[in-house]
Amino acid sequence: MARAYTRYNDSRNDVSCDTAWRRPSWRRWRGAAAEAQRAAKEAAETTEKKLESSVEKNSMEVAKEEGNVRQPNAGNGLNLEEYSWTQQLPEVNITIPVPQGTKSRFVVFDIKKNHLKVGLKGQPPIVDGELYKAVKVDDCFWSIEDGNTLSIFLTKHNQMEWWKSVIKGDPEVDTQKVEPENSKLSDLDPETRQTVEKMMFDQRQKHMGLPTSDEMQKQEILKKFRSQHPEMDFSTAKIA
Repeated sequence: MARAYTRYNDSRNDVSCDTAWRRPSWRRWRGAAAEAQRAAKEAAETTEKKLESSVEKNSMEVAKEEGNVRQPNAGNGLNLEEYSWTQQLPEVNITIPVPQGTKSRFVVFDIKKNHLKVGLKGQPPIVDGELYKAVKVDDCFWSIEDGNTLSIFLTKHNQMEWWKSVIKGDPEVDTQKVEPENSKLSDLDPETRQTVEKMMFDQRQKHMGLPTSDEMQKQEILKKFRSQHPEMDFSTAKIA
């Protein structure tokens, strides 16, 4: 019995020793697992915050971009705080309010092909920046009207294009909503008038999400070609 008891006691001691040896290892593993779980949670939270920040930033940029596009005034331009401007296809007219009694000698005017600087002597420029598009410098003029308005006339280099702004970076006009005066259209030669009317039609079509005149023409050609070649499969055909 004593011998059997000794073996049992040894066995029990062995078990106790084994358990005592394993317990610290188990605790270390459990602590490492908890630490890893906390690290993963923090990483997930950080990623989520970055994603939210990115989405918010993109939303702000889109809002800013959309907020920079405005409805045109009656002259297809914009009324801004420092100046107002109107346009037709060949030209841009800018009006800047100045103190009553302003003389021509007080005006600072510097025009280049792609840059405009306007102001009064001894004061910061009223307009100073890169033009939206190039102009014909020799056909640009300015004058003082009624002693309180600086009027500027710019001749566009490309006279078949609407400007979105006078100076790059300034608020832009929605060119899809500009409308040339009928009297101006009647003054154009037949070829130019046809081009202008085509531009107006295409702008309206794009605004409504409909095909432009060129796209409609291509669709009509494809339709005609299909009728002439019924044996061909056009299910995957794309209009370039």
